[in-house]
Amino acid sequence: MGVGKGMGRKRLPGLLIPGLMGLMALPVSAADLSVTQQSLPAPFAVESLESDQDGLAVIGSSRWARLRLDDGKISFENQEEPRASPAQRPGMLPGGSVTLGSGRIRAAWLNRPTERYRHGVLGDAIEAGGLAVDLADGRSLETVLGPGSVFEDLAPRLLDVDGNGQSDLVVVRSYLQRGAALAAFSVGTGGLRLLGQSPPIGRPNRWLNPIGAGDFDGDGRIELAAVVTPHIGGVLTLYRLEAGLLRPTTRQRGFSNHAIGSRQLGLAAILDVNGDSVVDLLVPNDNRRSLRVVSFVRRFAELARVDHEAQIASAIVVFGSEIDPQPRVAYVLADGTFVVLSFDLTP
Repeated sequence: MGVGKGMGRKRLPGLLIPGLMGLMALPVSAADLSVTQQSLPAPFAVESLESDQDGLAVIGSSRWARLRLDDGKISFENQEEPRASPAQRPGMLPGGSVTLGSGRIRAAWLNRPTERYRHGVLGDAIEAGGLAVDLADGRSLETVLGPGSVFEDLAPRLLDVDGNGQSDLVVVRSYLQRGAALAAFSVGTGGLRLLGQSPPIGRPNRWLNPIGAGDFDGDGRIELAAVVTPHIGGVLTLYRLEAGLLRPTTRQRGFSNHAIGSRQLGLAAILDVNGDSVVDLLVPNDNRRSLRVVSFVRRFAELARVDHEAQIASAIVVFGSEIDPQPRVAYVLADGTFVVLSFDLTP
């Protein structure tokens, strides 16, 4: 990363605009949403950001630091102790990672590397042919795909898809002839079973990038969010599990949460920014130079937009700490600028 801009702080008004695809944006409440942006040069080339009980860890290839907030000012504190090595499993996907859990599923990863689908959207032509888990009861389970599809992903996501309080596994499954689909697997009595899957995009070399799960429209039911074709007119899409199908329920154009060839998949976040007790989505626009904060309550609305001169290049991470629990959002731009956002409501 290049040298970023000097430390800056600016307050951006909440922005309500007409919704896309013919839907009109509605005011969310009588309060006004404002976004406070702080920025300074990142202390080194950032590879990842991790949120924990102490706040935010900023991680490079051989160094790491803690983000500090003192009297409203952000700074970095270099750490001397080494970071723990990431978990690994035999036969796992090169460049992939192990997802750790605290419930029934203790670890999940993609395995059985294969080159049968040479799309290369994640930087190489090696994808996964299998999905494996370790369970709290000591069992290890695996599901293996046939020759017509692969897992075009880096790690499973542990998300409750069906609302039963147990984590399921959400992955991108790509068909050699029909492109990517969103797939959810659960732990059944006989092993891993397909809980639900979205219709594939419809042609090869077309991909989608999941964001997460939540009740995004306030109706009490869980939706999965993803950006479909984030490199080609990205469409922010909500899916709901219905009779074994992840059915698309809402689509909005103008988003991108991935740069082609990159292994950074976390360019989006989930947070209730306007205090209505319904989570909102924070997703870059289609050229990744703006962060859009959007709601799907009643109708689609853009609550705020934060513009940048450089593209958003890192994961977008929500963090807080035991000392300062106010949730904030952090990410890094392609020019090396480290950005922290906080959200305020004024009656």
